[in-house]
Amino acid sequence: MLIALLTLFAAGIVKGAIGSGVPVLVVPVLTMLYDVKLAIAVLVAPNLFSNMLQVWQYRRHLLPLRFLAAFSVAGALGIILGTWGLVALSPEILSLGVAGAIILYLIIKLTRRRLAMPYATASRIVIPVGLLGGVLQGAAGMSAPASITFLNAMQLERPVFIGSISVFFVSITCVQIPALLSAGILTPQLSLYSVFALAIILIGMPLGAQLGKRLPHRWFDNLIMLLLAGIATKIIIDASLAS
Repeated sequence: MLIALLTLFAAGIVKGAIGSGVPVLVVPVLTMLYDVKLAIAVLVAPNLFSNMLQVWQYRRHLLPLRFLAAFSVAGALGIILGTWGLVALSPEILSLGVAGAIILYLIIKLTRRRLAMPYATASRIVIPVGLLGGVLQGAAGMSAPASITFLNAMQLERPVFIGSISVFFVSITCVQIPALLSAGILTPQLSLYSVFALAIILIGMPLGAQLGKRLPHRWFDNLIMLLLAGIATKIIIDASLAS
């Protein structure tokens, strides 16, 4: 429980600093401690309300509406497919799916740090990327290998990136909530845990916002990647021992 609380607080700091990172940090840790379904359910309230807050804060710094609408609607469709996988697949496969998503995220981050994608190119692939992001969010609890790396590749300014990725997260979470309820994954007890998790994250976000203005973005990137590499390794080892 202490590890989970510290992870939520750290995720709030990262969220405030760079505009994303809560699922990237929290889902792997909670998957390691508990399971994927619990991790995804606990993050429902943080994903919705913390991103709504950032959409409002950065409402004047957004990508064009048509682009965000295509990105978000495709992501919402992906959520439905991903949630079906969350129900149908075994916990071991889902845990390995989280580890796979982490590894994919790390590979993209390490090999595409200097990639600069023109807006015209991004507009042509926004729908399939959004769909993939939704599937990853629904099944593994983290769309980052698709959504965050996609917007990062556009080399957006910090306010534009934070506002735009927050619009995507709010949209897919609005679809994910009824999907999880209908699947019986989001229970009243987990809903309370989710609200508590939101409170912890909100405490950390102002501190992160101040650090984000003073520390280089790369500093946060490197720290997160180091942590994720260790978590992915542990998940794979645990799955191997269990089998």
